[in-house]
Amino acid sequence: MLPTVAVIFIALFLETETHTKPWWDYPGLEVWKFVNLFLFAGGMVYLLKRPLSEAFRARREGIRRELLKAREERDQALAKLADIQRRLDLLDSEIAVIREHSQFEAQTEQERIMRDTEQEILKLKEQSQREIVSAGKVAKHELRRFAAQQSVRLAEEIVRREIGSDDDARLIELNVEQLGRP
Repeated sequence: MLPTVAVIFIALFLETETHTKPWWDYPGLEVWKFVNLFLFAGGMVYLLKRPLSEAFRARREGIRRELLKAREERDQALAKLADIQRRLDLLDSEIAVIREHSQFEAQTEQERIMRDTEQEILKLKEQSQREIVSAGKVAKHELRRFAAQQSVRLAEEIVRREIGSDDDARLIELNVEQLGRP
């Protein structure tokens, strides 16, 4: 702006030499108007310089704080991203370890179930053997009792058939004699 004003003054100065009026009294371009403009502009700059510079400084500090905060947030986000990336990289190996562990546990559980089943089968066999032996003993006892009952019944039948009333009287007499003997 200053060089333009200087050019205008020089042009006015040169033109005033050709006219009889002085250059500061040229119609529309009087010097007092320019002096008034410079005084007004200087006053405005002086009055606005302080609040504007304070406002600009405060704005600059706010922007600086926001930039620092943004950098911190970016660094935190990058750290989280790196952690997540590391965890994702470890995820496949963790999955493999978990899968291997679960297969091992399944194999162990299957073996335990097989052992328990075999033990249960042995217990059931032993129990059934004991029950068979016990049932055999009971059956033999029943059979002996039945055989004894049948033998007694047959003996009674034979005795009844073979012993007559004479034999009966003779047996009673022998029993009475035996009772009477000391």
